[in-house]
Amino acid sequence: MPILLLGVIAAAVIVLDQWSKQYVQAHMLPGMSIPVLDNIFHITYVLNPGAAFGILENQQMFFIVIALVMLGLTVYFFKQIPKNFILMRLGLSLLSGGAVGNVIDRVQTGYVVDFFDFRIWPVFNVADIAIVTGVSCVIYTLVFMSFPNQNQENSR
Repeated sequence: MPILLLGVIAAAVIVLDQWSKQYVQAHMLPGMSIPVLDNIFHITYVLNPGAAFGILENQQMFFIVIALVMLGLTVYFFKQIPKNFILMRLGLSLLSGGAVGNVIDRVQTGYVVDFFDFRIWPVFNVADIAIVTGVSCVIYTLVFMSFPNQNQENSR
């Protein structure tokens, strides 16, 4: 999967995330909830000053630094990921797009806009979906794919 396509995927995540957040902000007030499937799925406008489950509230600089370090490491090491590790490359592009989407919120307002509410789980957004999906792809690759052994390649 070419790096340009992965950049497009990350950019698409950022655009979809920011558009969806702006739409919610333009049509709802914080705390407002619209049932889609009553008591199962709602669109609920939440301003989240923390991370998942509201942990580390008001630690915006910490989250921004972590996201920027992760993005820097991803860009730096991306060339070293074998080209056939498509799922890992896709996962990193989703993770990067999601991280940037949430960092934009944190820089602009000091909180993240969340709105998907399944009532049995904390409210989340498009960037969070991309981050979880991306991390899942990376973990799957690390657990189930075999990496080339550099010692074997160097001895040939």
